[in-house]
Amino acid sequence: MKIAFVFNPFKYKLHEENLRIVQKYFGLFPPLSLAWAAAIAEKAGHTASIIDARTLGLNKEETLERLREFNPDILGFMMTTYMFQETLEWISYLKKHLKVPVVVGGYNLRVYPRESLSPPEIDFGVLEQAYFTLPALLAELEGNRRFQEVPGLVYKEKDRVILTPHPQEIVFDDFPNPARHLLPNHLYAEFPTERKNFTVMVTSLGCPMHCTFCEAGKTVYNPRSPLTVVNEMQECHDRYGVREIDIFDYEFPMVRERTLAICRELKKRNLDLTWACRSRVDTVNAELLEEMYQSGCRRIYYGIESGSQETLDRIEKGITLKQITETIGLTKEIGIRPLGFFLVGVPGETKSSVKHTVRFAKKLDLDYVQFSKLTAKPLTGMWKNMVEETGYDYWKEYVLGKTEEKVLPRPWTDLTNEEIDRLTRWAYVSYHSRPGFLFRMVLQVRSFDEFKRKFRAFLDMVLKQEGKSRPDEKFLAYDENAPGFTSRYQKSARLPH
Repeated sequence: MKIAFVFNPFKYKLHEENLRIVQKYFGLFPPLSLAWAAAIAEKAGHTASIIDARTLGLNKEETLERLREFNPDILGFMMTTYMFQETLEWISYLKKHLKVPVVVGGYNLRVYPRESLSPPEIDFGVLEQAYFTLPALLAELEGNRRFQEVPGLVYKEKDRVILTPHPQEIVFDDFPNPARHLLPNHLYAEFPTERKNFTVMVTSLGCPMHCTFCEAGKTVYNPRSPLTVVNEMQECHDRYGVREIDIFDYEFPMVRERTLAICRELKKRNLDLTWACRSRVDTVNAELLEEMYQSGCRRIYYGIESGSQETLDRIEKGITLKQITETIGLTKEIGIRPLGFFLVGVPGETKSSVKHTVRFAKKLDLDYVQFSKLTAKPLTGMWKNMVEETGYDYWKEYVLGKTEEKVLPRPWTDLTNEEIDRLTRWAYVSYHSRPGFLFRMVLQVRSFDEFKRKFRAFLDMVLKQEGKSRPDEKFLAYDENAPGFTSRYQKSARLPH
């Protein structure tokens, strides 16, 4: 069969946890989940295509023209909760003209499988990873159409939505590498990118930590082997001309020996690559950071969240301010640039506590900081508590099309949403407008294109007001980067912890 995957563009949403300007500039990332699904389909003997309409700047009509050239038997889409209705518009338009079945996947299917299949335009849904489900679905579409035998499938039978069991164990190391040959690899970049080509990787699934604001908390850790990871990096280098990789794992150095093995294999192969990753401050030490640097690591995004120990304890972060300070200092000493994620609007937040967190961030003197508005996302502990207490699930109603997009309440703080917006923007401007910081950033710029990108972002942040996007304004989409149609609700502007 011929399966075509479409990654459609998105506009800024009122329920965003990031500022509009941050979402606009942070980066263009490959739709890795669709690339994984395409690789799985190809491995099973099918023909796949990916149209990254977001990155290519294609509208519905232009995308339809490309699809007609490919002539697919089935269409595949990533359905995020945040962007469900917008993706549904694309599905409706394309299916109307192509008249082929549609299969959807993504994090949203784990939370709202029946609701996601409620629109008549959607025929099938993938509950878990696509590794077993997608090949079995394509085989049944070619053959006897016994959909009840497809593991982890959501499908319709008359007036019912049916979910099939998925008894197979997912072994992440068995997955093929993403089908990057179907992507415009030369167009991807993120805000701190210094080299091209750029891509992203995922080397592990899940996170056993307990952070109450994160949808991945208390999920099974499922890593790929060191050799598999480095082989994929080698493929990126040799086949796609990649020179910079951002590893999107929730927590890359989770298992120290695995991380050391990856670093030592990279050093042995001596690839012309630099890379970045996400880490907690309590999973690295001097030995590991030195090995990471020697193997090409140049940036680490740390989940810091707050400058208050009381707040860190409330959100069950499991770290201390002392650990944060020591790890950031050690990272800079070794030569890796530390970047920090912070939250605004945390439980018990006040104007004073936001200012305290910004002072703490300045004291750490990170190379870049990101302030996000804490939002009760699906599957997080905060979301579960809110639904239990109020009996109302905004995200479910939004997927069903029963409510318009809106700013979600934050009952855990006395600050209004408008105050949180203003404080978040103030935090960005206050941190990044310091003369010493600006001077250092100019010295670190490696190209004129990088300078233009960062200078424009700075001007937008300082001069423009928050608000809805203009019709012609391009925004960066949520990047669904877990393999085979499964998303961890990663976004291009708020990366995992």
